[in-house]
Amino acid sequence: MAVFVGAPENQKQAGKQWKKHRRRSTLCFISSLLSSLSLSLSLLEKVMGMLTWFLFTSLLLSTSADTQKKITDNPADELVAVLNSNRTAHKDPALFDNPGLACIALQYIKAYEGDCKAVGGPNAKKPADSKFAETFAPNCGVLASSLSPITGRLLGCDSKYFHASEAFSEILMKNEKSLEILYNKNHTEVGAAVSGTDGGGPYFWCVLFSSGKTNSSFAFEGGVAKLTRPGCYSGANDDCSGAADWSLTRFLWPCLSVALLVLSHYSG
Repeated sequence: MAVFVGAPENQKQAGKQWKKHRRRSTLCFISSLLSSLSLSLSLLEKVMGMLTWFLFTSLLLSTSADTQKKITDNPADELVAVLNSNRTAHKDPALFDNPGLACIALQYIKAYEGDCKAVGGPNAKKPADSKFAETFAPNCGVLASSLSPITGRLLGCDSKYFHASEAFSEILMKNEKSLEILYNKNHTEVGAAVSGTDGGGPYFWCVLFSSGKTNSSFAFEGGVAKLTRPGCYSGANDDCSGAADWSLTRFLWPCLSVALLVLSHYSG
């Protein structure tokens, strides 16, 4: 602190000058601080604006992809179409797409509980036949009295998602035995299911064949198909994209919301 020595009038004058100098210094400091803060807020707004644009664009692309999946209907229906196309090319009749049998195919997948290692190979497993009447049919709302013999099964699993034609040729048609099952003369109907695990991989494809009567086997209680999620099954007249990975969309929504809130807060 400065000390002034001299006449009282001179001391007063010096005191006023000191106060003015201190005010000017304070004002300069505040002005500099506000300028820096303004630049910081401007930079933050630009960064948040770019982040919001990126997230919004990504969301639009993701939504567009999901919409395209719905437009292409049901991957399980597409799998049956590819299968029947291969049968007719082999001079075998196309099989009836039975939704009750297809729903059971989806339950068959769920019995593996996401364990891809249990599909094929030395550690291969399959659900007990008793599960069809005890668990699979009730979960689908299929009348146990309408169950018919299963004449063939095709099952595949992979960490990546394949569209119907690729899944058929690269996942399900593994060997000569698969072809024998496909062209078996005892089949009269088919049901297919596709499902991921928790909205992502691994992905399962299952096709069940039966020799049942197409107008009475694997009948739903009340005649109405019971939709079960996650996963898709054929013949249910259902646009289904549940086999694909929606995790990106679920991630983008909260990120976009937070970005908008922060930008709104700092922009006043």
